[in-house]
Amino acid sequence: MLSSRLKRLALIVPLALVSAGLGACSFQPVYSGRLAENPQLQLAYAEPTTRLEQIVYQELSFRLGKTTSPTAPLITAKVSTSAAEPYLSATANPNKPREMTVTATLTITPRDGVDTKPITITRTAKAQHTRSGQVLADEAAMIEAQERAARSVAESLRLAVLAALAKG
Repeated sequence: MLSSRLKRLALIVPLALVSAGLGACSFQPVYSGRLAENPQLQLAYAEPTTRLEQIVYQELSFRLGKTTSPTAPLITAKVSTSAAEPYLSATANPNKPREMTVTATLTITPRDGVDTKPITITRTAKAQHTRSGQVLADEAAMIEAQERAARSVAESLRLAVLAALAKG
């Protein structure tokens, strides 16, 4: 009898503690509340010089908002790519797996007259594609992999920007 009561108690007490602990937590949506009302999220973007920079700027402005205010922090992105054959294969298969790496360095420069240092954030993303030996298909697959990786980098940068601006 005592044993079954102890077992029940041993099961109920941890559940009660976990419930109380989670009850003390609070979640706040990213696009509402204090973060959305933060004037630092009114961002201006530099003009893109490449297609991948354009994708990064479009993704960020769509998710974080965009302003034309001359005092809004200016976001500048530099995007670079590299390709590699991540796997060694001794088969006669003409399809060769490839990996596209996109690295983006984002600089947030304050323009409101306050003497603060720019924030620099660097993120990398990879996307895989297959090279088949057909020139047009290979080119299309490479471009699609670059754009997919650029969108992934933009999402990672968006989260880093939110974190960096929430601190400051």
